[in-house]
Amino acid sequence: MASVEESFPRGGTRKSPKSEKPSQQAIEQDNLFDISTEEESTKRKKSQKGPVKAKKLKTEKKEASKSVREKFEILSVESLCEGMRILGCVKEVNELELVISLPNGLQGFVQVTEICDAYTQKLNEQVAQEDPLEDLLRLPDLFSPGMLVRCVVSSLDITERGKKSVKLSVNPKHVNKVLSAEALRPGMLLTGTVSSLEDHGYLVDIGVSGTRAFLSLQKAQEYIRQKTKGANLKIGQYLTCVVEEVKSNGGVVGLSLEHSEVSSAFATEEQSWSLNNLLPGLVVKAQVQKVTEFGLQLNFLTFFTGLVDFMHLEPKKIGAYSSKQTVKACILCIHPRTRVVRLSLRPVFLQPGRPLTRISYQQLGAVLDNVPVQGFFKKAGATFRLKDGALAYARLSHLSDSKKTFNPEVFKPGSTHKCRIIDYSQMDELALLSLRKSVITAQFLRYQDIKIGAVVKGTVLAIKPFGILVKVGEQMRGLVPSMHLADIMMKNPEKKYHLGDEVKCRVLLCDPEAKKLIMTLKKTLVTSKLPAIMCYEDAKPGLQTHGVIIRVKNYGCIVKFYNSVQGLVPKHELSDQYIPDPEKVFYTGQVVKVAVLNSEPSKERLLLSFKLLSDSEPKNDSVESSQKKGRAVNIGQLVDVKVLEKTKDGLEVAILPHSIPAFIPTPHLSDHVANGPLLHHWLQAGDTLHRVLCLSQGEKHILLCRKPALVSTVEGGQDPKSLSEIQPGMLLIGFVKSIKDYGVFVQFPSGLHGLAPKTIMSDKFVTTPSDHFVVGQTVVAKVTNVDEEKQRMLLSLRLSDCSLGDSASTSFILLCQCLEELQGIRSLMSNQDSVLIQTLAEMTPGMVLDVMVQEVLEDGSVVFSGGPVPDLILKASRYHRAGQEVESGQKRKVVVLHVDVLKLEVHVSLHQDLVNRKARKLRKSSRHQGIVQHLEESFAVASLMETGQLVAFSLISHLNDTFHFDSEKLHVGQGVCLTLKTTEPGVTGLILAVEGPASKRTSGPARRDSETIDDKEEEEEDSDLTVRTKKKHGLAIGDKVTGTVKSVKATHVVVTLEDGIIGCIHASRILDDVPVGTSPTTTLKVGEKVTARVIGGRDLKTSKFLPISHPRFVLTILELSIRPSDLKKDDYSALNTHSVSPVEKTQPYQDGQTVTCFFKKYNAVKKWLEVDVTPDIRGRIPLLLTSLNLKVLKHPEKKFQVGQALRATVVGSDVPKAFLCLSLIGPYKLEQGEVVMGRVLSVLPNKGLTISLPFGKIGKASLFHVSDSYSEVVLEDFFPQKIVRCYVLSSEHRLLTLSLRSSRTNRETKSKIEDPEINSIQDVKEGQLLRGYVKSVLSHGVLVDLGPSVVGLAHNSRVSQSSPPEKELYGSYLPKGKLITAKVLRVNPERNQVDLSLLPSDTGKPDVFSASPEPLLLNAEERKEGAEERALRGEEKKKKSPKRKENQKGQEEKESGRRGQGKRERREPVSEQERVNKRPKKSGAPEEDDSGVEVYYREGEDELEQPEMLPRGKQMKPAEVPRLQLTSGFVWDVGLDSLTPALPLQGESSDSEEDEKPQQAKKKGKKERELEKQKAEKELSRIEEALMDPGRQPESADDFDRLVMSSPNSSILWLQYMAFHLQATEIEKARAVAERALKTISFREEQEKLNVWVALLNLENMYGSQESLTKVFERAVQYNEPLKVFLHLADIYTKSEKFKEAGELYSRMLKRFRQEKAVWIKYGAFVLGRSQPGASHRVLQRALECLPTKEHVDVICKFAQLEFQLGDAERAKAMFENTLSTYPKRTDVWSVYIDMIIKHGSQKEVRDIFERVIHLSLAPKRMKFFFKRYLDYEKQHGTEKDVQAVKAKALEYVEAKSSVLED
Repeated sequence: MASVEESFPRGGTRKSPKSEKPSQQAIEQDNLFDISTEEESTKRKKSQKGPVKAKKLKTEKKEASKSVREKFEILSVESLCEGMRILGCVKEVNELELVISLPNGLQGFVQVTEICDAYTQKLNEQVAQEDPLEDLLRLPDLFSPGMLVRCVVSSLDITERGKKSVKLSVNPKHVNKVLSAEALRPGMLLTGTVSSLEDHGYLVDIGVSGTRAFLSLQKAQEYIRQKTKGANLKIGQYLTCVVEEVKSNGGVVGLSLEHSEVSSAFATEEQSWSLNNLLPGLVVKAQVQKVTEFGLQLNFLTFFTGLVDFMHLEPKKIGAYSSKQTVKACILCIHPRTRVVRLSLRPVFLQPGRPLTRISYQQLGAVLDNVPVQGFFKKAGATFRLKDGALAYARLSHLSDSKKTFNPEVFKPGSTHKCRIIDYSQMDELALLSLRKSVITAQFLRYQDIKIGAVVKGTVLAIKPFGILVKVGEQMRGLVPSMHLADIMMKNPEKKYHLGDEVKCRVLLCDPEAKKLIMTLKKTLVTSKLPAIMCYEDAKPGLQTHGVIIRVKNYGCIVKFYNSVQGLVPKHELSDQYIPDPEKVFYTGQVVKVAVLNSEPSKERLLLSFKLLSDSEPKNDSVESSQKKGRAVNIGQLVDVKVLEKTKDGLEVAILPHSIPAFIPTPHLSDHVANGPLLHHWLQAGDTLHRVLCLSQGEKHILLCRKPALVSTVEGGQDPKSLSEIQPGMLLIGFVKSIKDYGVFVQFPSGLHGLAPKTIMSDKFVTTPSDHFVVGQTVVAKVTNVDEEKQRMLLSLRLSDCSLGDSASTSFILLCQCLEELQGIRSLMSNQDSVLIQTLAEMTPGMVLDVMVQEVLEDGSVVFSGGPVPDLILKASRYHRAGQEVESGQKRKVVVLHVDVLKLEVHVSLHQDLVNRKARKLRKSSRHQGIVQHLEESFAVASLMETGQLVAFSLISHLNDTFHFDSEKLHVGQGVCLTLKTTEPGVTGLILAVEGPASKRTSGPARRDSETIDDKEEEEEDSDLTVRTKKKHGLAIGDKVTGTVKSVKATHVVVTLEDGIIGCIHASRILDDVPVGTSPTTTLKVGEKVTARVIGGRDLKTSKFLPISHPRFVLTILELSIRPSDLKKDDYSALNTHSVSPVEKTQPYQDGQTVTCFFKKYNAVKKWLEVDVTPDIRGRIPLLLTSLNLKVLKHPEKKFQVGQALRATVVGSDVPKAFLCLSLIGPYKLEQGEVVMGRVLSVLPNKGLTISLPFGKIGKASLFHVSDSYSEVVLEDFFPQKIVRCYVLSSEHRLLTLSLRSSRTNRETKSKIEDPEINSIQDVKEGQLLRGYVKSVLSHGVLVDLGPSVVGLAHNSRVSQSSPPEKELYGSYLPKGKLITAKVLRVNPERNQVDLSLLPSDTGKPDVFSASPEPLLLNAEERKEGAEERALRGEEKKKKSPKRKENQKGQEEKESGRRGQGKRERREPVSEQERVNKRPKKSGAPEEDDSGVEVYYREGEDELEQPEMLPRGKQMKPAEVPRLQLTSGFVWDVGLDSLTPALPLQGESSDSEEDEKPQQAKKKGKKERELEKQKAEKELSRIEEALMDPGRQPESADDFDRLVMSSPNSSILWLQYMAFHLQATEIEKARAVAERALKTISFREEQEKLNVWVALLNLENMYGSQESLTKVFERAVQYNEPLKVFLHLADIYTKSEKFKEAGELYSRMLKRFRQEKAVWIKYGAFVLGRSQPGASHRVLQRALECLPTKEHVDVICKFAQLEFQLGDAERAKAMFENTLSTYPKRTDVWSVYIDMIIKHGSQKEVRDIFERVIHLSLAPKRMKFFFKRYLDYEKQHGTEKDVQAVKAKALEYVEAKSSVLED
């Protein structure tokens, strides 16, 4: 690399890029890497020998270090050259170019013509024919951000601004130009593009001349299924593939896209790579040759050397590389001249074919202070270290504002600078910085930062005929159209504006995706203080604003606002005087002030007026006029106001609509003293307040009040207007006007006021009135005395006089009001631009956050940082630190208690029982003990002691109850008695309650009985154990001690030893022989003296047992034993304190060993019992291994008591775990003949059950093994998660074969076996009568399943005695799965044939064709759905697009032809298939544009069938994450646990495995180690693939969290997540998921959000109350299109048979949406469904009255159709006939009528109507349509004679028509 002088020459001519010789010589003279100028072209040359002088030694050292630095200089634009091959990552995809991220923070562009030749040719074709080609995909459909591509630098251009622009090409012809046909070898990893689609595969352009590359369909199948969702590859599709075979000396090459082959492809020496043809993106095995501070030098492919700069080292291993170490590396680029190869060791590049996952950076645009320099590179830039430890990079051009001001000395390592994050380099996973002042101070960095309506400063760039181009930021420009250059139209803008002028504009429109910015320079708009209209929702009636006239018509003016919102000012609203010709008065581009009259956002219509603004009074009378206007506002009147300005005392407002000035003092904003300042702080100029009360009118201004108590008093008419109306004893609501030493003056809304003397001001003794009340406070006063002569009255404010009823209910009302106001303040905050304020607005008490300790203050409180946003301050008081040792930098979980919206602080707690609170169902009005956690002025936050849930209760029971003595005040940590008023935390995050009597308060938190010291959080609360945490002891393991029992718990006993040291005796250390079912701790009593042996010591913080040698052992809690065997002289068993990991402690236990354990708790989520075996060894008993009794499995917590001793068997585990896996039912292996409990995973229609078994096993129960008696609905009683008793028939395969027959599982019952087991053909006897299920109907007979693998055939002659029906009807008489009885005629074991007869004479049963055909059998799954699925199905039923059916037919025909011929297949019938598609259980696609899913089952396969997914419909966008396909309901018990991982899954097990590795390494040879390493890598990649697999089914909440993070906008994932919680009956969690979904899903995804709202409505309908349903519904209506929400709720009510509620809802809808046709039709269907035909007639009449005339025919037709389907067919016909008599030429009505008659009428009626239709005088085209329908009908239902008759009539019509034309 050249020096600084070369980068910044002092003068003279610029050096040409060709003069490279000096730099090359420098490298040769001191070549640290032993690389000549023609590096690696042959083997490394030997270092040249020559005489060396001692004097030169120092200078050579300097040169050497300088050379190392230069060698490792990172890439800069200058170091690139044409022809350089380089690996890049797609950063942005535009219509005509790709933006590519290159290594070392560089960036390049690929034009649309540089993809491949075939794509360019297609583009030319499209341009030539001017129509879009179907098979030509746009660039955004071919490429997606994150995709790795091999590029070649095609040119380095200089832009207009003098910057270098890197042009790249991904055309394989240029990238692979270096390869020849002879050089191709199998295993090579190449990139190419699809050039054409052939019959059996694709031709791929790999750019090698003389070579044809072919990709077979088979090798592309997996890729197509995963990446393109089944759609064929298109021309130009970019592929990374492996060469499979090479024929004809490279003339023909076979390629593969198999993921496993591509991701594991290595470049090897056998592939004969040379420096000339090495390609970027190849993965090689390399050896570290040299380690320097700037990077590594590697040796790879034996002969080649390459460089790895520090940016591309693996982040986790920086500093851990050593010479000779073997590593995997990816080639990044190859310089074509110097032949320098650069590589990367980052793991993301080491699996080819996989895109980069991280493509953006969160803090983009953030300005950072004091960022230290890490390293400086002369020709490239500098690196910096960010606060979070991540590396960042600034290019040379961004280190200073100009080359002149640049000083390299400033960038010494360690020096700090202020900078801004401007971009993110995907290739380096680095943030890119800029130190330029212009960038740091820039208002905007990206178009996304610019808000519509914002005022921005810019510089004039160019003046064009169409407007002015203005530069508003780095690489951002906007257009000011010529209409917007000034308030008036400008003819010569160049006279006013000049290039470089600074201008102030306002943003009219900003489209970041299109990089489009439109602004205005109209002064009136830029300086306007009126509210701007950004969307139609902003336009509230009465609002006044500025706009621009864009069109003047004779009917009025069209006025445009921001964001393309426009409205109409009709002619009559232009002025008070009539304007005959608006075009003469108004002009285009005129700025006008308008008022909104009406707004319809759904139709995007605005009605405006100029009239309201006409002001006839002269300006000098403005004061007088305002007073005149002011008189129009009366005292006691309620008005709407708009905030104009904030002052320190209150708000200056304008009363709407006349903008009369008024003032609201801060205390008058709320009834709650504390909320007034909060509202004052967060209300902004421009906000509107509704229902504000006018209190008084002064000379200067009008005084207003917004106190809800006063407003409701005035509204209710309870406000006396004069003193004569007031009587002693009346209770009045007013506010404190002033406070004197002798009392308080109270004013009432009407303006009357009275005095409350000091003596009757309070029930308590009053010394200073100002201690009891504040000015502006709302109070209730009782009138004690009225003096009408003196016009005064006396009042009492005592609580005993002024009570408003029950204090508890008053207290609750006040609490609700207070929290509601705080919620309103949050919504004001969420409108702010600051991310911090928006985050605080969303934060609610009860949220659990992961934060980092920032500092511990002197008072013991802790300050945290690192919440959701960087500047967030979180504080935990000393009490909420919970006695924990915290140090700066530690990560902790905290729970939010309260958000201080004034100081912008969050109060949090570290208390573990709050962080890990339990979700328990609470009852309304139940009483609970609580602990006060946080105090505010008017309310407190407490936690329930049983569950840790947060509760709010009011501290005041009355408006006057504001003074409390210190002794009455609550303090944090105090216990209180609470009565719950709500059971669920609402939007506030808090459960609401009222406090019980103060006498029940306790000074500190009460203790809980159920505590154990095993869990860390409980240990911290156990006062017995934490009394003397720091007390040292001198005891050792084995010492005998004596002590006193302090407390007895279920699983342990706490003992106090001498000197106050605390010890603990575990239940297992009390008795030598523990009787099963007893609790050993009950043998000890509190106060009893015991002698014990010390067997271990446990660290108080970590709960780990420490060895005696550990320095902290002297501070441990001692673990003791009082077992007689341990108290003997030397025969005691100490705890194993030397094993590092818990895994080692469990290793001595063998499978099948019996142990005694002690029940601790039942984990309902994980479904296992947690037990203790010894103090340091824990066990888990899976629920299925606890009992064979179903009652015990349903309620295990009732069977087992805490501390109870159990006898259990150790069972095996595939993975070493930190706990023992135990069983209470005996078997520790699943072998043939064992009876075991299982859980149904999925129900496979007509197949059987998939069952999850203990030990991670899975079994399959065939339909024939479900019961001893067959039935068509045998699977109806089974549903996912049902527990069943199983018998293991076979355990040979991975998938066990099971039987659920009671004759197998309960042999002692000896139940009757109606249908014997037929497991093989040997079980079938001739003459036997057997029952079986119809498998399929063939052309020559019927196949019947007799057993899991036995099929019989009944020939057609043996099926029925009656004449067989038409072949098409076979399927309806004998549908798949129908249960029939058959007689065995012949058995041929050799040919595996069974001949059957279904004839009544043989079976004794009725003829199979005698009965009318049954409707197709529904799947058992579809008949019996769990409540969870139904709850979430509501909206999915309607989601099929109209095109779906047509697509389906076509797709089925294609697929049946394409699949393999050998096997017989049967598809599900379309109608049934559609039902399957609609259900979330089967399909991952509820949206209209998602692919449908068809499920095919194959026959004759013993293994568990995996339904094959065949997507169709619209292709998924590249950016979309593939949807999760569910095949078996919402049950996932199988996952990675059933794999044998190559790495430990549990965190604890890693230590022990690391210890074992060195021992293994000593024994094994190099080859074995290499093989093992490869095997481990393959295993790891297999596990990673399993995790990445889009078809993988989630098993836990974590899995779902991962899925919803990757596809946050997918409603189906959120619904599945909800269903997952509902299955565990965790309603609250399901609600929480729904709320999360609504916050997470982008506001643009309206349909996705609506899906979640409907699911939430379903959930509340099934599990919630009417109140909760109403709340959700009201919210849903606010956030969605109201009509859709109303219709969905009506459907929900109807389906759940809540007809009354549905009827009421329809009544509301008919009032609100009377103009909507769909509502009337829906209501008609509802009424007919309730069998109310008369009512439907009335509904139709009302509909016709309300709807416009053009809709009448459609509505009548729809009602007629409904009558056909649900009501009276005759009435329906009459309706059709009436309509057609009025509109005889409406062919659409005729067509519907014919459909209905065909469906519901007789053949005669059908023929009659066809006869009528073909004699109509319609257009020939329409007549042809009806003739064709008539012909089709006769072909299907008539005889040949009928068909001929129709043809004759058609011929007759044609002849008649042609003769008319001839005449």
